[in-house]
Order: sequence, then structure tokens, then C-alpha cells
Amino acid sequence: MADADALKIISKLAKQGKETAATYTQAGRQDLADAELAQVEVLESYLPKQLSQEEIEAEVKKIIAEVGATSMKEMGKVMGTASKQLAGKADERVISEIVKKLLA
Repeated sequence: MADADALKIISKLAKQGKETAATYTQAGRQDLADAELAQVEVLESYLPKQLSQEEIEAEVKKIIAEVGATSMKEMGKVMGTASKQLAGKADERVISEIVKKLLA
């Protein structure tokens, strides 16, 4: 398994844990939410530092220049490269929003 794949899996598990904890909190089960958040904390210790919105935007601008993308038609090419380079450092949804904004 490639490092990028492992980071994606750990990131996905951490995200699921946060969502589960939020559900437990809404249901009034803080004890279960706390246990879930403790697991998330352990998972996140294996992930690189998450990039800020500005850092992601700067990286995506570099990637757009690298691949020579000029329109939304090339979003797939940009997302493929961005997903690999930013694996574990940024949420895919945030990357996608920034790519759309920059290619629009």
C-alpha cells in the first residue's frame, strides 16, 4: 500500500469518527462521543499537519500551472494531481472547491 493510500484511509477514518462523535453528542451520549474523539485523536497523530485554506490555494495554483489547465474541462487532471500531492494534508472537498474557483 502506498503512503498516499494509507493517509487517505486514516483521514477517512478520522473524518468518520468526528461525524460519529457529533451524532453521539446530538443524541446526548457524551460518553460515547468522548471515546470516539479519543480514537480520532490517535488517528490524526499519524496524519501530516492539515494545510490552511490559503496554503491549499497556493498548492492548487502551482498544480494548475504544472498541468497547464486553463478551464473546467481539465478539472479531472488537476484533481488527480492535487489528490496525490495533498493526500492527508487537505480534505478532498476543500481541494475540489478551490479547483473549481480557480478554473472558473
